[in-house]
Amino acid sequence: MAALLDTSIVAGPVVVVLYVLAGLALVLVLARRYSGTALFRAAASLAAGALLGWVIAWLTSDVWDLFGVSLSMVTRGWVVVVFAGIGLAINTVIGTGTGTGNGWRRGVAIAAIPLCLLAAAAGINADFGQYTTVRAALGLPLYGALDGTAVPTSIVGETAGSIGTVTIPATVSGFDPRPAIVYLPAAARIAHPPVLPVVVMLSGQPGTPADVFTAGKLDAILDAYAATHSGQTPIVVVPDQLGAADRNPMCVDSALGNSATYLTVDVPAWIRSTFSVAESPAGWAIAGFSQGGTCSIQLGAAHPELFGTILDISGELVPRNGDAAHTIQTGFAGNAAAYAAAAPAAILAAHAPYSNLKIIFAVGAGDARFLAWANTLDAAATAAGADTQLIVSPGTAHDWHTVQFAWTTALPLLAARTGLAVTP
Repeated sequence: MAALLDTSIVAGPVVVVLYVLAGLALVLVLARRYSGTALFRAAASLAAGALLGWVIAWLTSDVWDLFGVSLSMVTRGWVVVVFAGIGLAINTVIGTGTGTGNGWRRGVAIAAIPLCLLAAAAGINADFGQYTTVRAALGLPLYGALDGTAVPTSIVGETAGSIGTVTIPATVSGFDPRPAIVYLPAAARIAHPPVLPVVVMLSGQPGTPADVFTAGKLDAILDAYAATHSGQTPIVVVPDQLGAADRNPMCVDSALGNSATYLTVDVPAWIRSTFSVAESPAGWAIAGFSQGGTCSIQLGAAHPELFGTILDISGELVPRNGDAAHTIQTGFAGNAAAYAAAAPAAILAAHAPYSNLKIIFAVGAGDARFLAWANTLDAAATAAGADTQLIVSPGTAHDWHTVQFAWTTALPLLAARTGLAVTP
């Protein structure tokens, strides 16, 4: 059962079989002799389905902005293909006669519809990289309690880190978070661990702290770095800034929850009391993806006394919870001035000039909207005196592949900035 739950659904046999079955079903539907009228109807159904798919992708992504991000060309392509296939299948079901020998063709056409939907879902998921296994797609628990937070153990020759869930109490904030997840490097689990830097990493919304590791593959990236750096990496803590997958307190203190106080008071206090970590902000970084990226620059720019480095991966230009009117009402009690002050550019300007703040922006090359926002915030951060850098991930968009590229590229920079000077 465990092997089935851990089966990859972004690559490998399951995905290939889905693609092959859907393609084979459509080939069998097409494999017939056509009269002129039947051929026209088949071609028209393909074209109409493809056009409908393109219109739906355009409306949901570019007109109604239902997802808050622009769909990639790969995802749009899958939507077009699946609607074209369904159009052809429906035409076959309706247009095939009831004579002897036609029943199997109707059956294949009916089966082609769910197969096309499943194949497209797999392709879109592989493009975004959200659900890597069956277990992740079903929302089943992925990690147990972190081993080694209370009693360090002696580790000889081991460089891989450990991952586990922890409860970070909301002592001051009263926030209601889900369990956090911690990556604890091997160097932190010895009897007398060295002082290590910290990265507070935030997932997107909707999402969970586990996404950073299941979809972002952050543990593999950190382990690869640790393998050539004596088992040393930053301690990475992934707290829950949302409270639930469908909530978005926007990393401010409001009626939606005191998310900002939780992340800047409760979480740092717990980290300092639990691990051997750097005291100065130079040894601390905050990072995040999408909504978490917005949070990272909001909180990092507002608290240079806590964080010396920010990694903003595909963050927004302003905090968002629906449209601007809904955002202001739900997150800022109708106070438009408070909403404006919570924008990253406004926070940067209010705390300028910075004396020792590094901000790394990362975004996918195919994520045009967020790339423009990153350039805007890069300019605002530079004007505020921060040292900035822009990382553009080739061939990716607003997806977890961008997160993987960003972390792989930025980790040596984060290590150097936070004082993790280990000679390979």
